[in-house]
Amino acid sequence: MPVHASTARKTPRLLGLGLVSLGVLLGGCEGCQKKAPGEDVQAEDAGLRSGVKVPLPPGWSAQVATDGSFQAGPPGRPALRVDLKPGQGEQMPSSETLADNVRQQMKQFTLSLDQEEDTASFALLRVTMAPALTDGGLGPEAPAFFGARRVGDDLFLCASLPGASTEEVRLATEACRSIQVQAAPR
Repeated sequence: MPVHASTARKTPRLLGLGLVSLGVLLGGCEGCQKKAPGEDVQAEDAGLRSGVKVPLPPGWSAQVATDGSFQAGPPGRPALRVDLKPGQGEQMPSSETLADNVRQQMKQFTLSLDQEEDTASFALLRVTMAPALTDGGLGPEAPAFFGARRVGDDLFLCASLPGASTEEVRLATEACRSIQVQAAPR
């Protein structure tokens, strides 16, 4: 089912439940700071961990959210959230586990599966969601993704944020897929 940017607008119900879902899936981050647009965000700047790089699309910037999570997106609104779980790489969830968690937390939404992907170091769930209305209909559709990236012993949990367009969800997915850790300088 195609989703157009114009249908990806926020609704209060979608925003609230989306943030609850993110909280359940992602937990907290080790803190982050702002970064210049179009540059890789490195741990020294983002507070994630020494040598961590989160490649951002051109024009995007990173910031620390009030909950301490790393968030990035186009000017004025974050589209990607990343949380570091140090030493938890062995606990990387599969796309099926991500889907089960989303279904459990988003019971008031109709979800369409758009993409699932599982590799040894990356799991992705991309969906289109629409809030179920009390009259039996559906509210506006919105794209979303949930992902997990294992790098060494660490786990990075990623998600798009409510209000992200289809293209922003795609770009956020690629940023999550490309998270890397570089060896510390000697």
